[in-house]
Amino acid sequence: DESHVTIPQIGAMYEGDRSRKLNLVNYGFRLPSALDNRPLKYGEFDETCGQRIYVSATPSKRELSESSQVVEQLIRPTGLVDPTIEVRPTEGQIEDLYGEINKTIAKKERVLITTLTKRMSEDLTDYLANLGLKVRYLHSEIETIERVELLRDLRLGTFDVLVGINLLREGLDLPEVSLIAILDADKIGFLRSATSLIQTIGRAARNVDGRVIMYADRYSDAMEEAINETNRRRQIQLEYNAKHGITPTTIVKAIQDIISREKTDKQENQREDINLLKASYNLLIAADRKKYIKELEKEMFERAKNLEFEQAAILRDEIESIKNMQIS
Repeated sequence: DESHVTIPQIGAMYEGDRSRKLNLVNYGFRLPSALDNRPLKYGEFDETCGQRIYVSATPSKRELSESSQVVEQLIRPTGLVDPTIEVRPTEGQIEDLYGEINKTIAKKERVLITTLTKRMSEDLTDYLANLGLKVRYLHSEIETIERVELLRDLRLGTFDVLVGINLLREGLDLPEVSLIAILDADKIGFLRSATSLIQTIGRAARNVDGRVIMYADRYSDAMEEAINETNRRRQIQLEYNAKHGITPTTIVKAIQDIISREKTDKQENQREDINLLKASYNLLIAADRKKYIKELEKEMFERAKNLEFEQAAILRDEIESIKNMQIS
């Protein structure tokens, strides 16, 4: 899945492993035989793997050249079409964007903004916050769970605007987002390649009013490719909708609380551990009960030391129940 990202990683595993070990071998920290214990090269992987299916909205030339058949899956059952794309000049882009953000918020919809640098993301976030907007900044230093929590809060409306660099791409399913702003869209580089642009544009394809504004002073080759491909896909869906009488509707998707679910999972694991420990003692014998309580107290203090208070509370409750059993 997402083959345009995963396939390069296969070759990267070998190159990264070799680069690291070669330094160790050259400076005498490892024997040359350390290089033999390595991941597969891409050619070796290709020979080992039999039939496979590449899935991607933006397949690279490698996948296309290796495929004996390419199947396009462009039609959405919901009738949703790819977003409209508008290119606007960079002069006065922030003031223009501020106006568009306010229009979007008035409709109770959300905004994604993608920039080229971390500094620009931080400055833009501060600027918009000073203007009274509820805005957050998504960056690479944020842990995975925090990132999921940020995206959940965006959907819930805790804030309305999310600014990021290269994190607003594959896998983000945000039906509430109707506007995506791409700053410096005409710059040349990985973050503004045709693949990156198409993936970013796709984040607005879950909303019936989805639209994209690219701020640029010229049309780069990547921009033209991304715009042409998006318009082609949009036209195919529009023709299908007209032929079958389909009215596009925004996806209605439940907002799952992954944070509370993770806490629940940890608590369940703690209870399972307690049950396993309990099974190794005969609680009808006073000496065993004391040993069991001592084990629980040791674990409880360790959990509290690590700030795992939910798990510590479960252990405390178990200790209380055993002590009450002693009294009775």
